[in-house]
Amino acid sequence: MWDSTTINMILEGILQTIYMTVTSTVLGYLLGLPMGVLLTISDKNGLKPNPFLYKVLDAISNIVRSIPFLILLILLIPFTRQIVGQSYGSTATIVPLIICSAPYIARMVEASLKEVDPGVIEAAKAMGAGNTQIVFKVLLVEARTSLVTNATIALGSVLGYSAMAGTVGGGGLGDIAVRYGYYRYQTDIMLVTVVLLIVLFQIFQNSGMAVAKKLDHTKKS
Repeated sequence: MWDSTTINMILEGILQTIYMTVTSTVLGYLLGLPMGVLLTISDKNGLKPNPFLYKVLDAISNIVRSIPFLILLILLIPFTRQIVGQSYGSTATIVPLIICSAPYIARMVEASLKEVDPGVIEAAKAMGAGNTQIVFKVLLVEARTSLVTNATIALGSVLGYSAMAGTVGGGGLGDIAVRYGYYRYQTDIMLVTVVLLIVLFQIFQNSGMAVAKKLDHTKKS
């Protein structure tokens, strides 16, 4: 049962899962971070209130986040096929993972930026700082610990979504769990994949929180 082929399959599944999770989270942040910044500054109490822009971004975020990931994954199959040329496998799964995670990340970025002390922002304005300077030199800097913490949470969530994608041939450990643990009733392989997913989750979470803690100490010092 546990021959070299099975072991290599598990190892490949681990690499695919890490590849999907990390790549999707990073690319999701490239979309979610500016979206979160725009949500923050266009809010009624933001640096540059813009009700129309805020409502549009708010609607996009709420709509995407309200769709269960598996349904979104299926809905995006034609779009995914257009982007990467296929609708299955680890690379194809990255497309819906990015679209699913970006609004989620944007909301967390918005929450992090709104935690910044208004007094710090007012002090920056008093010194003549423009909105762009306040965003990059005040908001993002002051909120960096919270941003890293939320990025860690997002990483764990994307890991869970990547496992769900295994139900439709998404690759990685989730795919192995479904194909062998569910369809072939090989409980041992399913248990191993579950344990490996838990281990990966703990590694991601502990690493991210360690970085956040270090940044917090640096900030206080």
